Amino acid sequence: MPLGAVDMRKTIFLVDMNAFFISCEMTRRAELRGKPAAVAGDPQRRTGIILAANYSARAYGVKTTMLVHEAQRLCPDIALVPPDHDFYEQKSREGMQLIRQFTPIVEPNSIGEAWLDMTGCEKLSGTPLEAAQLIMQTIRETLDLWCSIGISDNKFLAKMASEMKKPQGITELWPEDVPVKLWPLPVGAMYGVGQKTADKLKRLGVATIGDLARLDTEFLVERFGKSGIDLYRHAHGLEDDPVQDTDDDSVQSIGRSMTLSENISDLEKAKRILLELSDEVAATARRQDLKGQVVQITLKYTDFKVITRQSMVPATNLSQAVYLAGCTLLVKNWDPAKPVRLIGISLGHFQKDKEDRQLTLFDQMDHSMLETAPAKSSDSGKVDQAVDSIRERFGQYSITRASLLKKKDSKEG
Repeated sequence: MPLGAVDMRKTIFLVDMNAFFISCEMTRRAELRGKPAAVAGDPQRRTGIILAANYSARAYGVKTTMLVHEAQRLCPDIALVPPDHDFYEQKSREGMQLIRQFTPIVEPNSIGEAWLDMTGCEKLSGTPLEAAQLIMQTIRETLDLWCSIGISDNKFLAKMASEMKKPQGITELWPEDVPVKLWPLPVGAMYGVGQKTADKLKRLGVATIGDLARLDTEFLVERFGKSGIDLYRHAHGLEDDPVQDTDDDSVQSIGRSMTLSENISDLEKAKRILLELSDEVAATARRQDLKGQVVQITLKYTDFKVITRQSMVPATNLSQAVYLAGCTLLVKNWDPAKPVRLIGISLGHFQKDKEDRQLTLFDQMDHSMLETAPAKSSDSGKVDQAVDSIRERFGQYSITRASLLKKKDSKEG
């Protein structure tokens, strides 16, 4: 390092807009404030799932992906509202634009949270704590949303810090704080550790993150493979992954994803979640009069690894076609030994009307790169049109597709 140079310490924030979906609803539904409430995939169906619960509902044990009837058993007075993803995405865009006023380097982690690289921003926003307070205040006053903010020098510790004080808390967790603030926590509280991994660690005598930190790398790799290296590094508060700025406007697709409150290994549960997401994606495409030729699923595992798999379909915006293509990919790539923490599906490469459509690079590419899904009958389009018409008149969940849910219902009773 040249004489007189300063090795600037990284400053990374994780801004988490708490209980995002239901918090968005509470900005326009005053009657939900101060009482247990949740956004549910289909409030009228006992087999619908909870998409987001506020903190009043969480106090009763209500969690994301829980079946509606289970949530109602735990909290009989819970208020359930159907999702409005267009509204949530608009709120998310407003939130991301707002935090970009503080730093240009922003990496969304989900629709309601993002990492910020605040390194070198002290002259503009003050100390990390002062900057976090300003961001929190701005989000509250501008969007009427609460947020929690974690502060550290890497993404992992910033994420861990953001979970320590919710809702509306600010926590600093620097490497020197790890022995005092991180090590006493249960090992299952460590970001990226799923229930199966936590149980396996407990059988090895590892109860806390501190216990994990005292194990050597070789021991962990022997028992957990390559993910053992991540376990070791994270237990010591180490992370090298930089904040990568992304431009969401460049993504020419319609997608939905869900970060799960509990990591899952159950394929049938994953299918149920994918079904809810697929229907929203297809309905959004129909509202925008778009038809896509590629369905893509995204799976994020507990070891932070992310895979995406794509399938070609004849240009479509049919719910059944999107779901079946996504479900085929899900089944082919499902590994019960690798718990999943996020599931997503998107429809992309939108086709213009044939009369003004030009040959694109995609049309000329090697389609063997993608898995091919079967075409669906045009009858599905008539069903979707009827469903959209009824929903527009009587509400989003006034009707449900039996053809998609029949198998699910027979298993869930």
